[in-house]
Amino acid sequence: MQIFDPAIFPILAADGLTNGAIYALLALSIVLVFAVTRVIFIPIGEFVVYGTLTLAALQLGKVPGTVGLLLALLALAAVLEAVSQLRARRTRNALITLGGAAIAGVVVWFLAGALAPMKLPLWVQSLLTLLIIVPMGPLLYRVVYQPLQNASVLVLLIASVALHMVMTGLALVFFGPEGSRTPPFLEGQLGSGALTINWQNVLVMLASGLLMLGLFLFFERTMAGKALRATAVNRVGARLVGISPTSAGTLTFLLAAVIGALSGMLIGPTVAMTYDSGFLIGLKGFIGAIIGGLVSFPLAAAGAVLVGLIESFASFSLSAWKEVIVFTLILPVLLWRSLTTRHIPEDEE
Repeated sequence: MQIFDPAIFPILAADGLTNGAIYALLALSIVLVFAVTRVIFIPIGEFVVYGTLTLAALQLGKVPGTVGLLLALLALAAVLEAVSQLRARRTRNALITLGGAAIAGVVVWFLAGALAPMKLPLWVQSLLTLLIIVPMGPLLYRVVYQPLQNASVLVLLIASVALHMVMTGLALVFFGPEGSRTPPFLEGQLGSGALTINWQNVLVMLASGLLMLGLFLFFERTMAGKALRATAVNRVGARLVGISPTSAGTLTFLLAAVIGALSGMLIGPTVAMTYDSGFLIGLKGFIGAIIGGLVSFPLAAAGAVLVGLIESFASFSLSAWKEVIVFTLILPVLLWRSLTTRHIPEDEE
């Protein structure tokens, strides 16, 4: 155990706020996905890992293995959608679906194969990473969760655990067991002496704040955002006024994938990401979501920032117990929620 030195307080606080900002984004994603679809989205951490490691592969001039996963998901989702259209006797729509998926797959394969070896500027590689990772969100919803949308929360949780294990194994196949970092988007430090902070950390906190502001404006000012809010408040009522649960779920998973991929690229320069890093990162975001009761966005974000700060200070003074201290936070929160929440059977919601 190390003696705490007040001089390093600003450094630890800056690291805690940086990590907490990422955890807050993941917590918001988990709350959003659960509120709209009743899915506890455990694989959100894998999107962070895929974002970092895909960008790292592009930095090396390699075509990342996630391109193959995207194409496989695209083909499978197109087949499922075409079968659904054929059952509804919409042959033309089925053909359009298959043709559109084929064109999209060829475009992605060509762009990845042509641009990856060129080692383009970082911002171009970041856009290509988003192009590869973000579509996986709605595609996974179509392939995994949409067929189970009327299942119980427990069944959806089991599906999430299984998907997490599959995506972790695929990450090992795609990227290997070694950790990888990505270059920082901004070099240098802000401040002088003990009061210094990397510009990359400033960018992480600023980008996280802008993403949260963007989510707030999206939910408050757009029809799609209001539709998601209505679905989160009352799924049956939203369906009765013409809001499609399938469309709401697709949009929700799209937003979650955007947040996950961006989070991975933002923390890539500061964290050596490995194929199995996603579980711990996602779990810390989940603690924030639990603090918010899987309902409150502000409480979830605040809880996630608290997790980041506790982790940062514990890593200095009690590094061997860091993870234990962080995950112990969930116990009193669960106990308090259990004692203060009125339990309603799922079929009566």
